[in-house]
Amino acid sequence: MPGGPQGHHRGLIGTFLTHARRDPRATALVWRGEEVDYGTLLRRAQARRTRLRRLTGDGPIGVPAVKSPETIALVLACLLERRPVLLPSATLGADALERLYGEAGVCAVLDPADTTGPDTHEEPDPAYTGPGDPPATPSGRPALLLTTSGSTGLPKIVPLGVEAVDTFVHWAADAFGIGPGSTVFNYAPLNFDLCLLDVWTTLAHGGRVVLVDPDQALSGPRLLALLERHRAEVVQGVPMFFRLIADAAQDTGSVLPSVRHAVFTGDALPGPVLARLPRLMPTARLHNVYGCTETNDSFWHEVTDARAEARTPLPLGRPLAGVDHYLADGDGHVLQGPGTGELLVSTPFQSDGYLGAAAAAEVFTPHPSGGGARRYFRSGDLVRRHPDGTLTLEGRTDHQVKVRGVRVNTQEVESVLLAHPDVTEAAVLALPDPVAGRLLHAVVRRATGCGLNSLALRGHLARRLPRAAVPSTVRITDDPLPRTSTGKVDRSLAAQAHFPKEN
Repeated sequence: MPGGPQGHHRGLIGTFLTHARRDPRATALVWRGEEVDYGTLLRRAQARRTRLRRLTGDGPIGVPAVKSPETIALVLACLLERRPVLLPSATLGADALERLYGEAGVCAVLDPADTTGPDTHEEPDPAYTGPGDPPATPSGRPALLLTTSGSTGLPKIVPLGVEAVDTFVHWAADAFGIGPGSTVFNYAPLNFDLCLLDVWTTLAHGGRVVLVDPDQALSGPRLLALLERHRAEVVQGVPMFFRLIADAAQDTGSVLPSVRHAVFTGDALPGPVLARLPRLMPTARLHNVYGCTETNDSFWHEVTDARAEARTPLPLGRPLAGVDHYLADGDGHVLQGPGTGELLVSTPFQSDGYLGAAAAAEVFTPHPSGGGARRYFRSGDLVRRHPDGTLTLEGRTDHQVKVRGVRVNTQEVESVLLAHPDVTEAAVLALPDPVAGRLLHAVVRRATGCGLNSLALRGHLARRLPRAAVPSTVRITDDPLPRTSTGKVDRSLAAQAHFPKEN
């Protein structure tokens, strides 16, 4: 297993500046066939600093996470100015976005694509070379405000302090050998915590980030061509990504010999996909990484025999250096020995707690034994400890499921559906899908005499939920939904009646 967190003297922004000055012509980003070098990226960030300095208030800056070099330059400008930056999903509905900005206390929302206004067209001082390491950020002040996937309707705001971010990017660079000239493939959206590795670790250490256009994210042949063209060395993605490229390679016979590290995270990788990866990436080390947005990477398992390990659930692996954990039984007591319980984790990279309304949630707690200031995150994941100490993921403690690697709470989606005035009953189902693993489907009973249709309902959902939480299929019926003996909607019977092909 690669090494744990390393001591360091310079943070993300300081090391980025060092590489940008030392080798300004080195490629920093690859986007839609164009390359942006470090010097250009730094100049763009400097130009945006002028705009930031003219803003009143010192609250966080909202930057919609539209994937582009302009967005990355704007985030770098915020970091240079020591302004916390909130990165909400670019697919979040307007109502949810407004609420999210309010909860974060955002003082301004900046459009990364707006480079023509009076604050952004100005050229920076040609004599400006940038500061050295920026002055220390005040203790407790966050650098990045990431968001969860919105499994409870409105995404939770996860602030990451400067020290947590710096610790992570230095650990990740050491773990994956990321340095000047390294090529790292970025598949995840910019608001995902996966970008701490794909984007920010790479830029902090002089590497090259190949940004995947979201419009190509579901095309296996295009993803495979991008990997081949740019000879990616470090590749991280959710299981769906690896299935897409494995399927495409099977059709063409392609091989990716340049990949040194392949990291699958976000959900359990299906065994048949795992078994195909050694042929696709013959020189790559294969890693199963477990973590949450709130804690970042926590456990690490390196696959040594893909064909054998494809026949059993992959273990979570060993905790990274500096990570502590325990399993709690149903009464919240520490589970000793073999058994199944909720996983609680504490890492060097974690948040101190949510912002906004979610801050009241008791998910960051001290150890039950007392003593020490260390806080543990309640992951909500049920984990089994086997007699030999191996940990495997068993499921969720609630109604959350994962869709394309994103956690979604099916009950919350039902709640949003039922909030529509013409909906009288609703059932949301997570059903198997050969590509995504699982997809959401909904069946809705509409009020008598109304003309409600699926298009109107999808619009209702899209304004209130992130894209991953909007069901792929919405079917409307005038008949009552099946019920259990206790009067609850029987989701199993609803699935059989309305989605027989997906079962």
